[in-house]
Amino acid sequence: MKIPGLSFSWKRALGITQAKQQFSRKTGIPTSRAGLERKIGGAIINAVLGKKK
Repeated sequence: MKIPGLSFSWKRALGITQAKQQFSRKTGIPTSRAGLERKIGGAIINAVLGKKK
């Protein structure tokens, strides 16, 4: 039985979440699947259409 409003994340407890955030900020590469797909998709569209930001 769970206590409402209380959760535990083993990834956060081990520091994995913070390491991923720091890596993402330093390199500019997103670590989430959606973020990575968005970044790659944008790069492909820019290459095809020849647009630059």
